[in-house]
Amino acid sequence: MASSSSPPARAGYHHGNLVEALLAAAIALIEEKGVEALAVREVAKRAGVSPGAPFRHFASKTALLTAVAEQAMTRLTASVRAELDAVGQTSPLEALRAIGRGYLGWALANPTHFQVVSSRSLIDFHGSPVLVEENEAIRVIMADLIARAMREGRLRPGIDTEDLMFSARAFIYGVARMWIDGHFPEWKIGKVPERAMSDALDMFVGLLGGDPSVAPG
Repeated sequence: MASSSSPPARAGYHHGNLVEALLAAAIALIEEKGVEALAVREVAKRAGVSPGAPFRHFASKTALLTAVAEQAMTRLTASVRAELDAVGQTSPLEALRAIGRGYLGWALANPTHFQVVSSRSLIDFHGSPVLVEENEAIRVIMADLIARAMREGRLRPGIDTEDLMFSARAFIYGVARMWIDGHFPEWKIGKVPERAMSDALDMFVGLLGGDPSVAPG
C-alpha cells in the first residue's frame, strides 16, 4: 500500500487536465484533514505537480475552493435537471418534489462538495458567474412552479408563496445538513439516510396542498 505522503494523483495527471487533478486533490485533502487545513501548495503536492503550478489557475485558497464550489453547483444542477426530466410535464408539486430529490441525491453523493459550496465564508460566491447563474436558475424554476401551483389551486389556502419558497429551501438544505453533520443518530433516525430523506421530502410536499399525486406513502 502506498504511503499517505506520496502524491497519488501523479499517475493520473496528464497535460491538459491539471485543473481537474487539482480539484480532485483538494477534495481528497478536505476529506482527510478538513477544509481549514487545506493549502494550495499541499494540493499541488497531492496532485504531483510543482508547488507553483496551481497558482497559474488559482491565485489563492479562496479561488481554489470557489472552483470546487462551481464543480459542486454544476453537479447539483445536473442532478436536479435529471429528476425534472424524469417526471416530465407533471403537476407543479411533483416537479418541486423532483427538485428536492435531485438536491438530496446530489448531497448524498457529494458531501464534501456540499460543505464547500454551502460555506459562503470560504468561497467567492458572488464573484462566480457559474455559482450565481446556476443557483438563480434553480430558484427561478422553483418560483415558477410555486406560482403555477398557486394558480391551479394545488396549495393549501393561506400559504404565502414567498414564505413557501424560503421554507422549501430551508427544509431541503436542513435535511442534507443534518445528515452531513452527523445529526441523524442523536435524533434516533433508524432508517437508512436515503429512505429517511425521501420520506421527509414526501411528507413536506404532501402537506402543501390538495394534489393527491403527491400525498405521502
